[in-house]
Amino acid sequence: MATATATSKKLKPLGDRVVIKPTPREDITKSGIVLPDTAKEKPQEGSILAAGPGKTLEDGKREPMDVKVGDRVLYAKYAGTEFKVDGEDLLIVSQKDILAIVED
Repeated sequence: MATATATSKKLKPLGDRVVIKPTPREDITKSGIVLPDTAKEKPQEGSILAAGPGKTLEDGKREPMDVKVGDRVLYAKYAGTEFKVDGEDLLIVSQKDILAIVED
């Protein structure tokens, strides 16, 4: 997965891409063991901060997005590109890498 740094405060994804803020993982296990950064698993859940307009089809029409801003989603483990914006870790993924919407 590539890592880059963006200087813009607002990201507007293109096509069928979305900007996700990954949910932070616990630093301490239920039994009280402190986990170092190298032992933590990469998060696969996050909230959508921005969504593109949808993929352009061959006939010029747009395919509607299945997700929207504010949705909590599960995404593929090594999907997307990581960015750091104003000290905040973000991820840009294609809609096809989103596996499910988490409903409360």
